[in-house]
This record gives sequence, structure tokens and C-alpha cells, in this order.
Amino acid sequence: MPYRAPLRDFTFLLDHVVAFDQVRQTDRFSEATPETTKAILTEAGKLCEEVLAPLQRVGDQHPARLENGVVRTSPGFAAAFAAIAEGGWLGITADPEYGGLGLPQTLATAVNDMMSAACLSLQLAPLMTQGQIEALEHHADDTLKARFLPKLNSGEWCGTMNLTEPQAGSDVGALRTKAEPNADGSYAISGQKIYISWGDNDFTDNVCHLVLARLPDGAPGTRGISLFMVPKFIPDSDGNSGARNGLRVVSLEHKLGLHGSPTAVMEYDRATGWLVGAPHQGMAAMFTMMNNARVGVGVQGIGVAEGAYQHALGFARDRKQGKTPVTGSGAIVEHADVRRALSVMKAEIFAMRAIALANSVAIDMARATGSDEWTARAALLTPITKAHGTDIGCEVASAGMQVHGGMGFIEETGAAQYLRDVRVTTIYEGTNGIQAMDLVGRKMMDSGEAAFRMLQDVEDCAESARALLPDLAENVWQAAESLREATEWLVAQNMQDRFAGATAYLRAFARVLGAHYHLKAAMAEDGPRRALARIFITRVLPEHIGLLAQARAGASALYALSEEDLAA
Repeated sequence: MPYRAPLRDFTFLLDHVVAFDQVRQTDRFSEATPETTKAILTEAGKLCEEVLAPLQRVGDQHPARLENGVVRTSPGFAAAFAAIAEGGWLGITADPEYGGLGLPQTLATAVNDMMSAACLSLQLAPLMTQGQIEALEHHADDTLKARFLPKLNSGEWCGTMNLTEPQAGSDVGALRTKAEPNADGSYAISGQKIYISWGDNDFTDNVCHLVLARLPDGAPGTRGISLFMVPKFIPDSDGNSGARNGLRVVSLEHKLGLHGSPTAVMEYDRATGWLVGAPHQGMAAMFTMMNNARVGVGVQGIGVAEGAYQHALGFARDRKQGKTPVTGSGAIVEHADVRRALSVMKAEIFAMRAIALANSVAIDMARATGSDEWTARAALLTPITKAHGTDIGCEVASAGMQVHGGMGFIEETGAAQYLRDVRVTTIYEGTNGIQAMDLVGRKMMDSGEAAFRMLQDVEDCAESARALLPDLAENVWQAAESLREATEWLVAQNMQDRFAGATAYLRAFARVLGAHYHLKAAMAEDGPRRALARIFITRVLPEHIGLLAQARAGASALYALSEEDLAA
């Protein structure tokens, strides 16, 4: 499908909204100059427009399949993955010592956004590999790093993560996969894993699986879980793919969407693996990969929203229906309600993209400075990026179908594919309900201090905007103050009452942050950006009032209905 990389939006957000200059000024990321940034975004945009976007429909219409134990990927995917690898995009943030580019996470976020918009089915493969690279950098010993990281960074090998089992979904501690010590220091891994994105392919020399399993002396629950590197082929003495390991793809899942991305059921039968990190500390190591993936999945939602928006806009400009008030051309883009839908879609994408980039800036600053405040801000924003980014992806994709009218329900137009593909992102890497509970639970263990610091930034910005944009500034300031009061109430409640309002609270927080970034954009540039900010602040931000009422409703009313009442 045609796709145009929104390079101007990325440049504007980096320069005027999320303060990327802070990252450039650190010693660690001093090479991320404006010139380098422009080159990275331009080349990634060209790759997405010319190589990935043409595969969007191909992957949907010619799904990955399993033939005699071999995964056959969609036509064109192999060449496109090779182009991704050749461009260095797999190791964009990775340590240069092992072949990575060492660039900021913020630039990786922009690149992943564009790749997700162009072809989400394929983009999942580099995302999994990027997460694995980060987990190995943080937790593997030097031998494992030297053996696996160069091949992962180059794209000769790719990576996955294996958590879920039929009886162990969100409750990872219920897993049954076991790891038994071998005499040579390796481990024999046995068990079954499900929902493994890109569990196999026919275009890389090796597929490297990070697998959660329990050692014989592992305690019950998550405290007894360890993490292992289990490759499809065991590396030989020269570091190349050698003998076939004891693992196989049992089947591929039949899914609503993402047909080009093979989601595997994996079986391990005394497969050789190596411990990553300390024994029984697998969850800590896996969370490194999961947190990377949570930001990445949120960005997938934003990217798909962009693709769906561009598709809907193109249709609305071409589709003629009735009389129209602007030029009389009959194009439905001139009808007020269609214009409303498209304007809100565009405003939602801008707001959510700003949140994800601000999250990435916080991650980069935490890495570059070691600051506890930046670390806390990155942690606070991660569940918001993941949950709201994917919610908006679904909502914008659905709105795009609506703009198409009856044609949106017809598969040939391609509008429905965006919604089918993005729907699973609200479930990936911890459902959005779990993200919301994480926000009001673990992320509020500081009594809300990180949240209050962020809200102070929002209010300070609103104060500075009063002279130029008094009405918009007042709306944003009042919303931030309401969120501050709700947060003060929240941290004083027991955990069950927090959880009952968590989803509404997260969405309200995202609404306030989105308005904040739109206000910054309106201050930096008059014209369309100021008009778009007005749409978000006057039409979308008011949702926070009802959301915060829900957030403070408590849990008791939910349990006033018994299970029998729910079934009646």
C-alpha cells in the first residue's frame, strides 16, 4: 500500500516538542547530530516507502505457512529483511563493540514507527531481535555476548522471546518448562511455548530463542525462573551455525491479522541452552527485553495508526458523495463529520507519537546520565506508551474503516487489515489492563513523585503559554491540576481500588500529556500545528473529566455484581 514517511513530523517533534537536544548534549549520544538524525530518518523513510510498504498486502494475502516442519515466509519478506539488516537497523541502539550503531533509543523509536506503518507483520522480526540484543547486553556473560551479539546485530541471526505456555499466560510463574544441567556447563531445555512471534523463518542462518525455564532447585513462582539462550542451530567452534538443536515448530497459529508474521508453538526436547544472567533471576533479565518491547509495541500502534490514517485520507480525497461545502467537488473529505474524523485521527497520532518520543528521550537520558529522575520518568511513561499507543492504533484504524464507509468492510480496499493487524498489540507484552495496573501500582510506589514532577512540567508549560494562547493554556493547566488531585487520591487508596480505576486513570494521563505536547507544538509554530492543537485540546482533552471520575470510583461497585449476576 502507498505510504509516505512523516519525516517533517518527526523532525518537528524532536526539535520543538520532546527536547531531543538534551540527548545530543550528553557524551554518550553526542554523535546524534542534526545531520546524522536527518540522514537516519531519511534513509529509514526511503526503506519503508520503497521496500516495506509494498509488502503490506502481500503478507496478508500470502501468509507464512509451515510445510514439512519448515516455515515458509511471505513473498518478498526475505529480501526486505536483508535490506533492513544491511542498513544496520537491527542494531541501531546496540553497543558498537559488537557491531551496533550505538544511536539513541529516540531515533530507533522513529524508525520503528515508520516500519510499523509500512508493514507491521515484517517489523515484528527486527523488534524481537532488538529486544534480545538489549537483554544480552545487560545480562549475558562475555562469552555469550561475543558468540551471539555480532550475528544478531548484522541480521545473520534473529531473536525471539519465549515466555508463554498454555497454562501460563500473564501468570508466568506457572510455567513448566525445565532446565537440567549438562556436564559441559550448558543446560538441557524441555517444554512447550506458545505465541512465539517469528519463532522461525527461512531467511536467517539461525533463530535464537530466549527461553524462560526452571532449574531443578528453582523455587515455585517467578522467583525460581531462569533465562536461557537456546538457538535453532548450535554455534560451532568458528561461531557459525552448526548442528541442529533439539527444538521444533509444532504449528503456526491461525490469527485475526498479522498473517505475514509466523506465530509459532515451539517444542523443546532437551535442547541445548546457556544460562543468561544469574540462576533464578530470569524474570529480571527478561523484563529488560519486555520493557524494550513494551515501548516498541506502543510504537507499533502509532505506526499502524499513521498507515490507517494515510489510507483513509487518500480514500476521502478521491471518494465523491453528494454536495460538499468547500469546493463543491463532492469529495467526502469536505463533509464536516469526515473532516472531524480525519482531524481527530491526525491529532491523536501526533499526541501519541510525542508521548512515545518523550518516553524514549527519558530512556536515553537515563542511560546517558544514570539519573534516578530520568529513570523514574522513563518507567512512568512506558506503560502509558504501550497501552495508550496500542489503544489509539485500534481506534484510529477503526475510524479509518468508518471513513471508507461500506468499502471499509470490503477486504479489497485494505482498510480492514490495519485494524486486524493492530488489534493484538493491546494484548502483546502484558495486556493493556496489566499496563494500567503497573502504572497505578509499581510506578506509584514512590507515592506519585515521578507523576507529580511530570505534571509540574505540564503546568509550567501551560503558564508560559497563557500570554499567547490563553484559552488553550487554561484548559491544559486545569486538566493537569485535576489529574494531580486524582493522583493524590489514588496513592492514598488500597491496591484493589487503584486497580479498579487503573485503565481510566492511564487514559486520562495520556490525554493530559497529549494536550501538553500539542500546546508546545502550538507555541512553536502557528498555522496547521496550532489548528491541530486546538482540535485535540477542545475535542479530545475533555474526556479526562469522565475518565478521572471513573478512576476514583473504587472497586466495591464492581464486586457488588456476583459471578452469578454476571451470568444471569
